[in-house]
Amino acid sequence: MLRFLPLKLGRLYRCLKLLLVVGLCVILLMNTHNLFASFQKNELTDRRFINLNKCPACFGTSWCRKFMNGQVSFETWGRLRFLDVFNVKNVYFAQYGEPREGTRRVVLKRLGSNQELAEIDQKICKRATGRPRCDLIQAMYKTEFARINGDVRLLTPEVVEGWSDLVHCPSQRLLDRVVRRYAETKDSGSFLLKNLKDTERMQLLMTLAFNPEPLVLQSFPSDEGWPFAKYLGACGRVVAVNYVGEELWSFYNAPWEKRVDLARQLMDIAEQLTNNDFEFALYLLDVSFDNFAVGPRDGKVIVVDAENVLVADKRLIKQNKPENYDVWYESRFEECDREACLSFSKDSLCSRVTVDHNYYAVCQNLLSRYATWRGTTGGLLHDPPAHIAKDGQLEALLDECTKPKKRYGRFLAAKELREYLTQLAAASSSATAR
Repeated sequence: MLRFLPLKLGRLYRCLKLLLVVGLCVILLMNTHNLFASFQKNELTDRRFINLNKCPACFGTSWCRKFMNGQVSFETWGRLRFLDVFNVKNVYFAQYGEPREGTRRVVLKRLGSNQELAEIDQKICKRATGRPRCDLIQAMYKTEFARINGDVRLLTPEVVEGWSDLVHCPSQRLLDRVVRRYAETKDSGSFLLKNLKDTERMQLLMTLAFNPEPLVLQSFPSDEGWPFAKYLGACGRVVAVNYVGEELWSFYNAPWEKRVDLARQLMDIAEQLTNNDFEFALYLLDVSFDNFAVGPRDGKVIVVDAENVLVADKRLIKQNKPENYDVWYESRFEECDREACLSFSKDSLCSRVTVDHNYYAVCQNLLSRYATWRGTTGGLLHDPPAHIAKDGQLEALLDECTKPKKRYGRFLAAKELREYLTQLAAASSSATAR
């Protein structure tokens, strides 16, 4: 009886695959008319499709002329609306064209699932009218997004604290930076909130509350060396960012030398976001292989999902001196049965000057044998060459960076791991050159 079980399961698997193929064919036949219409029409010129009709309950309008002029269009699969059921995150690839510059690939994001976007509409309506449905535009003028009006000179911490990870513990210096670098206004450059139009203020505040990723990209831009994708603009509830390259997961089985270089860059990112001349610590609260991408030409690793980034102002922490502010904070390793899980205390991240969170997040979720993603374990540095495995130094450093045995062991292990990976990358480059 038992010997026939694998055979039956195999047949069942093949039957399910066949049913899936047949089902897709049926869907295609049923949507033949819509299929041809999708290829003929550029839906990104439709105000309702991009939710421009919901502004100022939207993310901005700086790229609306480009959208309306047809300069932005979905790539092939992005035009098929029936496939949206598989695109839960509402992230699309598109082509953006300029007459003199030609076309290039960009990424379009709605910054949330359809359910999350519907929920924000309901919240706005309930706060304004007490009902889940209403005239969204009128309702926006009755919410906290509109109460911070032109009479308010500055965006202050007590107003927005806790709205999102970006402002879980905001300083005035951070908020001035966010307002000054806000890209969805023609008169950017001023930290005075009153210099923004009413609609621009509401869009800024809604973005801050719903998904602050665009504000992270604007406040810490790639042009200044920050490891984030470049923000391009927005129209309605669609934002455009620069296409970086393939996701990090695509390099999971790349040659060892390539993976060493990527691992080195990931540790460098952890260091840069933790310690920099601006004294802003940017802590990555959601670290997975999907949230990083690799440039096809320069091989540079970039953070492509910055929704869950907590920013702590070290300068303010040193000034206010909360309890234990100068005691090094060690993130605690915890076993979990989910992928890409992390253990952290936001309040501790906000109140300590020296924190190892970013090293812990990168080591545990990306590099070490504890990293689990899409049912695979072993991390980016799996299966090292025999001589490196025999040496044992790499495994020891990864283990100490993930699950330290000594007090403050992760800080030292992260430093030594960066140095060791740099040596390995240099050795690989020398060998290639010869």
